[in-house]
Amino acid sequence: MLLEELFVNTIADGLVQEPKETKPLWEPNPDRDGIPNPQRLAYESEADVVGMGGGAGSGKSSLLLGLAATNHKRSVIFRRTFPELRGLIEDSRAIFNAEGRDHQKDSFNESLHRWSLNNGEKILEFESCQLAKDVRKQQGRARDFFGFDEAQFFTREMIEYITIWNRTTDINQRCRVVLTFNPPTDDNGQWIIEYFKPWMAFLFPEAYQHPNPAKPGELRWYTSIDGEEVECDGPEEIEHNGEILKPKSRTFIPGTVFDNPHLINTDYVSQLQRYDEPYRSMFLYGNFAAKFDTDPQQVIPTAWILTANQRWRETPKPEIPITMIAVDVARGGRDKSTIAKRYENWFDEIAKKPGKETATGPKLATFVKTEIDKTGLPENINIDAIGVGSSPFDTLNEIYDCVNPINVAEKSTFRDKTNRHGMKNKRAEMYWRLREALDPEHGDNICLPPDNELLADLCSAKWELTSNGQIIIEDKDRIKERIGRSPDLGECVLLTMLGGSKFIMGW
Repeated sequence: MLLEELFVNTIADGLVQEPKETKPLWEPNPDRDGIPNPQRLAYESEADVVGMGGGAGSGKSSLLLGLAATNHKRSVIFRRTFPELRGLIEDSRAIFNAEGRDHQKDSFNESLHRWSLNNGEKILEFESCQLAKDVRKQQGRARDFFGFDEAQFFTREMIEYITIWNRTTDINQRCRVVLTFNPPTDDNGQWIIEYFKPWMAFLFPEAYQHPNPAKPGELRWYTSIDGEEVECDGPEEIEHNGEILKPKSRTFIPGTVFDNPHLINTDYVSQLQRYDEPYRSMFLYGNFAAKFDTDPQQVIPTAWILTANQRWRETPKPEIPITMIAVDVARGGRDKSTIAKRYENWFDEIAKKPGKETATGPKLATFVKTEIDKTGLPENINIDAIGVGSSPFDTLNEIYDCVNPINVAEKSTFRDKTNRHGMKNKRAEMYWRLREALDPEHGDNICLPPDNELLADLCSAKWELTSNGQIIIEDKDRIKERIGRSPDLGECVLLTMLGGSKFIMGW
């Protein structure tokens, strides 16, 4: 009997099964009625950084698992805290342990929370980053794919630091970062709207403005020049101070539960419909323009700052001598030295420099003098003179006779305008003075420059009453842990609210 005949007879006897068609490990949701599916568009996007966001249930988390399983070799998926990863891990079991898979090639290490797929050809890890200091645990850990699920709960600084190691030595392996998120429900997540501002301006023009809005899926390119992010005209390299800069691409793709064929016919839609506003608009329709209520313990309401931003847009810079300069000092690291310039109730844009460029008293003094040369000498220069600010104060005090050392830990005699509450210290006083000055009904018509980082800084602090009725402001270290950085821009504006040893603050 010929070998071919033996093989055919063996199949007929059922001893050898005909090979079955292998189904892909994961596939993005299909298009429907000629409408491109957002999950597929995000999966196929060529951007270095992809944002997929909007309504709940659009397939965002599944996208991260699918990319790790099919397109990448070394992957990691983050949630802010580890308990939040449990659902993702269970979803990964459903995909990687699916019926028909050769499970001998795949294994999950429970203690390391790591998948080894196809005999180690692909690795997927699950990680969390709850505190700002936790980013150090990721230092030097190179992966070609970083996924951040519910990215609005991270800080921008966390994500940018961790993804420094988005790299591979395989020239055929693509690297990318994907952020998935719903509309932020508090001010700490507002950075993500600024990060994807061109697309937000296209989708929600009544709420956000950008000189050149971007359509969903459209690529834009960005790089950093002198510590500031700059949008570029395209992917072409840029020369700056003898350095060649290569812009990286970014895009945003919106989605909702109505794009997910696995959920559209379930009760999940009606569940989302039962939310009260603004959460119904946020989670059902992915509305990033929906407004949420400010936390009652937030010292300065977000709406008050946005109103002050609008006044700034509508009010030209006053033609009067500058009233005050206030300086918040940073030494090295990722913090910034910042300078607020106040013309009575009108604030100019914040001047800022990386802390590494103001690491000594003379360097900081040079920064301040440069700004004074632009504006003229103010009536007063306030500087936080405690800790790293002591040397800059000494240097500035030798140059100018209007420098006021500020110690925010000192006791305060200031009382709120109801006269019912005193302040725990000068720090509480400067926060409460700015709060009352920004009050849209009884305040001082403050004009603040629109700046997303300044907005986040001023919205970051919470307050409470002590047992003896004093107002106390949340510790700065707790704020830094929550927002992932020092609120440098907000601090210099707040310092303009205090009187130094030579004058009493007043409008």
